[in-house]
Amino acid sequence: MSVWASGGITAYCCVMAAVLGAVFGSFLNCAAWRVTHGESVLKGRSHCTSCGHVLGAADLVPVFSWLLLKGKCRYCGTKVPARYPLTEAVFALVTVLCLLRFDLTWLCLRNWIFLCCLFCLTLTDIDSMIIPDGCLLIAAAAWLVFLPLVGATWAEIGKSLLAGLVFGGGLLGLSLVMDRILKRDSLGGGDIKLFAVLGLYLGLVGTLFATVLACVIGLGFAMLRRRRSGASEAFPFGPSIAAAGAVMLLWGEPFVNWYLGLF
Repeated sequence: MSVWASGGITAYCCVMAAVLGAVFGSFLNCAAWRVTHGESVLKGRSHCTSCGHVLGAADLVPVFSWLLLKGKCRYCGTKVPARYPLTEAVFALVTVLCLLRFDLTWLCLRNWIFLCCLFCLTLTDIDSMIIPDGCLLIAAAAWLVFLPLVGATWAEIGKSLLAGLVFGGGLLGLSLVMDRILKRDSLGGGDIKLFAVLGLYLGLVGTLFATVLACVIGLGFAMLRRRRSGASEAFPFGPSIAAAGAVMLLWGEPFVNWYLGLF
């Protein structure tokens, strides 16, 4: 069945995708917080980060619980950051866009898992300047497991592996050279591994465009931070890479085909 079978089916699938995305947005935000604070992602119930009280079902409805409780914890009254409903709403939108782009296919599921990993590592990198290896391993494993399901040919697999090797290895070499020149770390190991994983999903040309786009996004983010703080500070590059990767995953193929068609 296709999501485009009829208007009613499209609307129904989009609503279900939005609900699923909001739920997983909440989970991924929680997972990022737990990774940052050294807690297990899979063990233990959700709790208030201020008073530690275990949250009930009524406290965990994405977006609506925050709105109904006026952005405060039901138990201690501490203000809950707007980041919680925002991440839930954003990932709900991302999930709907993924569904509309790839339809009800194995490719959609694979790419959605990849987007989950990108979203989680973005939140973690913002909080702690660390890209968890677990997110990268899950993304790489998903790419491998879904190869027969998406009908990947040996040529496509070879190109993806080559892209991962070129960008992962190439950026590693470049960062080592820049470290010597600048006398400081120029690119984190997590960023390099993230580019390698992008290569698996986007290929050589797609990852090249993602790299350029990530630099543009990162530059804008750095300028914004400098304007606010008035000083040059280190900032996480992972969110910029993840955002560029997501854009290229969802809309990059038609753009790349158009660009290559110019030649």
